[in-house]
Amino acid sequence: MGRQRLPVIVGFGGINAAGRASGHHGYARTVWDALQPAQRERTLAALGRLMGVDDSLAQERYILDHTLVRRVEDTHFNVDSVSWNQRFPTRSNGQPVSFDIARKHLPQVIPPDWRVTDTSVTHVNVQIVGEQEFLLPTHREFEVKSAGQLPRGFEPGKLYPSRNHPRGLQMTIYAASDALGNLGIDWEAVARRVAVDQVSVYAGSAMGQLDSAGSGGMLKARYNGQRVTSKYCPLGFAEMPADFINAYVLGSLGSTGASLGACASFLYNLRMGIDDIRSGRARVAFVGAAEAPVTPEIMEGYSAMGALATEKGLRQLDGLGEGDVTDFRRACRPFAANCGFTIAESSQMVVLFDDELAMELGATVFGAVGDVFVNADGHKKSISGPGVGNYITVARALASARAIFGERGVRDGGLVQAHGTGTPQNRVTEAAILSRVAGAFGIQDWPVAAIKCFVGHSIGAAAGDQIASTLGVWQHGILPGITTIDAVAEDVEQAHLSISNRHRQLDPQAQRYAIINSKGFGGNNASATLLSPAVTRRMLQARYSAREWQCWEEANAAVRERQQAYDDGMIAGTIDPLYRFNQGVLHDADVEIDAHSLRVGSQEVSLDAQSPYEDMRIA
Repeated sequence: MGRQRLPVIVGFGGINAAGRASGHHGYARTVWDALQPAQRERTLAALGRLMGVDDSLAQERYILDHTLVRRVEDTHFNVDSVSWNQRFPTRSNGQPVSFDIARKHLPQVIPPDWRVTDTSVTHVNVQIVGEQEFLLPTHREFEVKSAGQLPRGFEPGKLYPSRNHPRGLQMTIYAASDALGNLGIDWEAVARRVAVDQVSVYAGSAMGQLDSAGSGGMLKARYNGQRVTSKYCPLGFAEMPADFINAYVLGSLGSTGASLGACASFLYNLRMGIDDIRSGRARVAFVGAAEAPVTPEIMEGYSAMGALATEKGLRQLDGLGEGDVTDFRRACRPFAANCGFTIAESSQMVVLFDDELAMELGATVFGAVGDVFVNADGHKKSISGPGVGNYITVARALASARAIFGERGVRDGGLVQAHGTGTPQNRVTEAAILSRVAGAFGIQDWPVAAIKCFVGHSIGAAAGDQIASTLGVWQHGILPGITTIDAVAEDVEQAHLSISNRHRQLDPQAQRYAIINSKGFGGNNASATLLSPAVTRRMLQARYSAREWQCWEEANAAVRERQQAYDDGMIAGTIDPLYRFNQGVLHDADVEIDAHSLRVGSQEVSLDAQSPYEDMRIA
C-alpha cells in the first residue's frame, strides 16, 4: 500500500459545562481534585473570565458550583414553574359564556357558536352557547431538574453581533474561534499554502437549532399567538454550524456539510474529514458539532421516553427522605445504579492537517486520528434500544490500533472513552461490548473513562467532549475517574476493564491510543481510533528526515508562543470571537474561468481531472 497522508490533530476548541476546551481548561475542571495548585489557579482564572467573575480566587466556590452538571439554572428556565398551555374545555350549561374583548383580538374566522355584539369602536361582547375549548396559559413543575449547562454567566451571543442567532450557532462561533486561536497559526497563512478546494468543513447539530431563535420558534410561534420571523427556518437547519464556520469564520470555499448519526454525529463528521485528508481531497479538515438542547421542549421529549434522570428517580436511588436535598451534581452515573442520562449543551471543534502540511507549518501535534468506523445495528425491535453494531465498531477500532502498534502495543498504553450515558441499558450493554472485545484482543485492565458524569450528554457533540478530554489526558497524565458513582453496578461486566471512581495517573509518554466510543438512537454506532501525541511524533520522525524534523521543531516553537499568547489573551479578556460578517464577500466579477482552471479572487481551482475509470474508457 502506498504512502497515505496522516490526519494530525493540530488545533481544538470549544465550550461545554466544564468551560473552554482550548488550553485543556475544560478537561482540567473535570480533574480538579487531582490538579497542582498552579494548574488550578490558571483554570480558575479561565473559568472566571467566562463567567464574568472579577476575582476568581476569591470566588472559587461560586465558580465550581456553577460549572459541570448541576440543577438547571434560571438562565435557561425555571424548572419549578415551566410555562405550558393546558386544555380548558367549557360548556355554557344553558347560560351563555360572556366576555368583552378588543376587536383586534377576534379570530379571523368566528366560531359558529359565538355571538359577537359591538360594545364600542374598539371592543365587542362575545357570548358562547354550547361547548368551547380554550388553551389556558399556566405553569407546572418539571420532573427533570439537572443538565450540563455552560458556566453560569457565559453568554456567547454577547461576545459578537449575534443578531438573534440560535444558541447552538452562537456556541459554534465561539468554538470555531477558539479552535483557530488554539491552532497558533494565522488562518490566512494556512489559506496561502492550501488550494481553495482543499479545505473541508464538516460540522452540524444532531437535532438542529430547536430553541426559540431557530426551528423551535418557527414551530411554536403561531401556537403561542406570535409571528413567525424570516430567520427561524433557515437558521434551524442541522448543517448550519458548518455554514456559519464557512461564512463567518473561515471564508472557506471548500467541501462542506454535516453527517447526522444522532449521538454519534461528531464521529460521523470526523470520518468524513479524515477520509478527505487520507484520500488527498483535502489538506485541512475543520470538524465539529454544536448542540443546545437545554430547553423544556427538548427535555420533555427525552423525558417522555424515560431516557432522562428525573429528580424522583435520583431521590429513590439515594434513599432520600422528604427533608433531604437532591444531589443534582451526581445526576449522571455511568456504569452504576442509575436512572437515565443528563442532557447537556456543548460545541466542540477539531482542526486536522495532513502530516506534510503540519510539518511544513510547524503545527503543534496534539495527536492524530487513525480511523473512524461506523456500523448500524441491523434489525431492531426498538429504534432507541441498543444493538450489536457497536461490537463491530469497537472491534474494528482496536484492530486498527493493532495494525499500527502490534499485539503488545494494543494491550498496553491504551484507554477507552466510553459513551457512558448513565442509563440502565447503556451500563449493561456497553460494558459487555467493551469487556468482550478487550478480552478478544488480550487486554487485561483497559482503563475506562466516562466524562458524561461531569459534562452530561451533549447529543451530537458528545464525542467532541470525549476527544477534548482525551487530549487533556495525554497532556496532563490524569485519567478522569467516574467520580459521581459510589460503586460499579453488579450487573456491569468488568472482566478485562478497569473502571474507577477515582482519578488515576497515567504516563503520557507511554500512551499509544484511545478508542472514542459513541452509540446513537436508531442504531448509529461509531468508534474512533485516536493516536497519542507521543506516538504521532514518533511516526512523523519515521517518515521525515532529521533535517525536516529540526525545521518543524524550530517552526513549532513560534507556534507554541502564539498558542500561549492566545490562552493568555483569553484569560485576560482581550480576545473576542472571530466573526466576519459581510467581510470579503465574493461576487460574479471575482470569478475567472477557462477550460482548465477556475480562479476565485487570488485562488485557483484546477479543472484538469483524470478519469478514475481508465480501464472503461470509451471513444
